[in-house]
Amino acid sequence: MARVRYGARTEAEIAAARTASAQLPDIWSTGVAALWETDPDALAAVLPPPLKPTGRPLVRVNISKVDLPGYPLGAGSFAVSASHADVDGWYPLVMPMTHERALTGGREVFGEPKKLGEVTVEREGLVVHAWMARHGIAFVEVRGAVGEELPLPEPSRKTDFYFKFLPAVDGSGFDADPVLVHCLRNEKVRRLERVTGDVVLRESMYDPVADLPVRRLLEITLGEKTSDQRGRVVERVAAEALLPYIHQRYDDPRQILDAPPEGSH
Repeated sequence: MARVRYGARTEAEIAAARTASAQLPDIWSTGVAALWETDPDALAAVLPPPLKPTGRPLVRVNISKVDLPGYPLGAGSFAVSASHADVDGWYPLVMPMTHERALTGGREVFGEPKKLGEVTVEREGLVVHAWMARHGIAFVEVRGAVGEELPLPEPSRKTDFYFKFLPAVDGSGFDADPVLVHCLRNEKVRRLERVTGDVVLRESMYDPVADLPVRRLLEITLGEKTSDQRGRVVERVAAEALLPYIHQRYDDPRQILDAPPEGSH
């Protein structure tokens, strides 16, 4: 009988897949990063417990083109500063990706809030233009002039916070208590340039980042970076604490009830 591809894989095949994924080469990306101070009350309002605000109400946007061999990827992130216990890090609200492949592992393994979208980084001479768009709306746009090269930072470790959960089969709550994930990233930079420009946040009912306005723009940079990531579950979260924030993950919260859109036939 011919190989049935949906059949069980052998232990050797599973081991080989794990070995291959553990030996991935550095994957470099070229991207624009913007950092600003926002309204502290607005930032505090988007943090599900047990996350808390840090000493500064910061927003960080990354818009990158990832150099995957034969499979270029646009990857974006809109994150706010947050702390958990004695760890300061970032809580991403939306992470648009241009390919389904990039969504699957991030959402199912780490609980990342990834969604399909448009992510573009363009440079023409000294002008750089980057944006993230969904549903025809470029809800974040960064444009500026590239200036001098900056000193390369030392390799660093950054922490992102994610909530991993599955909506309940009966449409009420979750199938099990959600978990809070600390995702640790070791980042290296091989090129970094200053950008003088601005950040535009556009109104979108699907990605309402405009609620976190640019009160004071701190920096925009254009860089070439690579990073790895390792996640760990640090605690279980009470369902009633996270349920008021579940709409952050979905364009329409009714999606979790598996109902058709209004007016559909």
